[in-house]
Amino acid sequence: MQPTQPSLDDPGVWGLLPLSYAFNPSNLRWTLGAADICFKNDLFSSFFNYGQVLPTHRLKHSPHGGPFQPAMTQAIRLLSEYQPFTSPVYTTMGEDVVPSPSIHARNRHAWVHVFPEGLVHQHPKSDLRYFKWGVARLILESEPAPDVLPMFIDGTQRLMPEDRAFPRFAPRIGKQIRVAFGEVLDYEATFGDLRRRWQGLVKRSGGIKGVIGELGSEELKYGKEAEQIRIEVARRMRDEILKVRKKMGGFSEPDPRLGDANTWAADDFKEKKYRSKVDGSHINQD
Repeated sequence: MQPTQPSLDDPGVWGLLPLSYAFNPSNLRWTLGAADICFKNDLFSSFFNYGQVLPTHRLKHSPHGGPFQPAMTQAIRLLSEYQPFTSPVYTTMGEDVVPSPSIHARNRHAWVHVFPEGLVHQHPKSDLRYFKWGVARLILESEPAPDVLPMFIDGTQRLMPEDRAFPRFAPRIGKQIRVAFGEVLDYEATFGDLRRRWQGLVKRSGGIKGVIGELGSEELKYGKEAEQIRIEVARRMRDEILKVRKKMGGFSEPDPRLGDANTWAADDFKEKKYRSKVDGSHINQD
């Protein structure tokens, strides 16, 4: 799990892997991609489906967005061991038809790579925003508990800064890019208490629908305790990535206020691209 700019980070980082990985799809990551960009026509949809990208709607652009959409169900099931057969296809908004990767046994315990900030956030000192609740669902609901590997990448914000002039499509050359990987987290030490709270809540509320990743009650989606658990999981995940950032070196101490979603209420812009009132960062929600 990492922060920053998916359009460069996702293809760039995996260039670090041995070429042999590219010839075995089970070695390759799944990731969440913006439906309005990656799946806006048949050609793009085919390309990104084969590229192991799940079509994800963002509330800024679509009423079908949020942490309980079908892409999250698929991601949770990809991370899990038991995947009950459902349909070979699913829909994300009632009109599209998308292959269901999680029905295939070869995709059990798959690798799902996510960007928990959920947008391009180019902070002057590479600090992090709060993390979206989708990352908490992946950590809490996958069965068994997933391996979680934090990582941090720095430099792509200089390779393609949001305030760049013409030609905007061209990366700036001569920029240094650094990638740091943490250790796989001790799940029990980091999230064990929260997972037990979550499982207790599931039991009290009547369980799930019978399919991993599909919640069976409004309480599990929108209840106060469910929200508190997800907020704390996301906060701890952010802290772990900040530890990787610190080991990379060259950064000032992070601002703890930026990890609180309420801090960002001041950013009430309707635009997709803007300069944050909170931390002066460049935000791109396209």
